Amino acid sequence: MRYAICNETFEGWEHARVCRLVADLGYSGLEVAPFTLAPRITDVPAERRRDLRRQAEDCGLKILGLHWLLAKTEGLHVTSPDAAVRRRTADYLVDLARACRDLGGDLMVFGSPLQRRIPPGASREQAVDYLADTFSQALPGIAECGVTLCLEPLAPSETDLIQSCAEAVAVLDRLRHPNLRLHQDVKAMSSEGVPIPELIRRYADRTAHFHANDANRRGPGFGDVDFVPIFRALKETNYAGWVSVEVFDYTPDPETIARESIRYMRECEAKADGGA
Repeated sequence: MRYAICNETFEGWEHARVCRLVADLGYSGLEVAPFTLAPRITDVPAERRRDLRRQAEDCGLKILGLHWLLAKTEGLHVTSPDAAVRRRTADYLVDLARACRDLGGDLMVFGSPLQRRIPPGASREQAVDYLADTFSQALPGIAECGVTLCLEPLAPSETDLIQSCAEAVAVLDRLRHPNLRLHQDVKAMSSEGVPIPELIRRYADRTAHFHANDANRRGPGFGDVDFVPIFRALKETNYAGWVSVEVFDYTPDPETIARESIRYMRECEAKADGGA
């Protein structure tokens, strides 16, 4: 497995310090939340993007891509009934893809629960229409950057739109674009009522990225979710993407989270391979 971790785990740390630590712990990838760099990704100049990429590569790390794409932005919504807002949002997604490419990455995870909610007075079907329109406008530019957009289902406690892998795949089937794929997240899948290994197997041919965490919003191994059958399913389906640690509860501290998460995942991977 290729292990990565999300950089917002290390809030307040210098990028170079994050790279050194996660590389020393055995991660080979770093996933970046744009809001950790600037209020808007367009505020990050080309020279700064080169420096961030170089600092990661000097540690043997790849910046694999971006997530939390619209977090902490204002006026951007993929489900807005206003066509001008959808156009601006699509343009910004392309800006993010350019930054992703500049940083050395090739995927972006679209979660952003607040920016995809069903608008007041709209139906679920209308909201999906709006989202599909925004994505269809953005995907040509995203593809030109060599980036894949990964649509992330989220739990009902987080959003009211696209709450299951099946709903996300319905959007993929509607748009039929090679640069639009499924993202799977353990925390989110824990809400579906279907065993996570079954969801992994069911959607293996649609999945491009995977977040490792627990249903309790902490890191893998910090809760009750057993990752052995999860890794077994990933291996049986020949998953070749990243397994990236994303947490929402930053206790006890970033270093412990990063160290214990990869230790636990490696242990589970060994067991999934038939080890003791």
